[in-house]
Amino acid sequence: MIRLDVGVGKNGPLQILCLGCHSDDIEIGCGGAVLQLATRHLDCQFHWVVFSALGPRRAEAEKAAKLFVGPSQLKNPLLKEFPDAFMPFVGAEVKSIFEELKHTTSPDLIFTHNRRDAHRDHRLIAELTWNTFRDHFILEYEIPKYDGDMGQPSVFVPLKMELCQKKVRNIMEAFVTQHDRQWFQPETFLP
Repeated sequence: MIRLDVGVGKNGPLQILCLGCHSDDIEIGCGGAVLQLATRHLDCQFHWVVFSALGPRRAEAEKAAKLFVGPSQLKNPLLKEFPDAFMPFVGAEVKSIFEELKHTTSPDLIFTHNRRDAHRDHRLIAELTWNTFRDHFILEYEIPKYDGDMGQPSVFVPLKMELCQKKVRNIMEAFVTQHDRQWFQPETFLP
């Protein structure tokens, strides 16, 4: 098994860009890896971007980002308000966010959605990530959902059970609006 060890940043502290369509995507998809990196690299900086953080989901996204990386490692979270499931129809506007990101950050590592994800918003964000950051280290994450589109990951980040449990506690604490959804159970997010 190849372990994720990104070392140090090319120009100082490690810069990590986390991209998610919806308020809980980053945390569900790569939250364990984020927790592990934040613990191993105390000086690293996380650039957190959520494209659909509407209403109470905005506060949840803010809270979750701070739970996962802490305020000192969190650099200017960007929370947009694109409507869920409509991002491909406003693709030019979404692409403009990527163009802004390209000029404001040069990440050493990027976490984004899987390009083969069945959710159209997720696919768009993944495609734009690869289109915009062509010479960067990009890792795609998967999110369990009804579509059953879990693939064959190219990288698996092994986590100790304590870290998995912390990930799940943080998800459950931050995203209270999702508790009434049938799939939103701690067991969904455990290995």
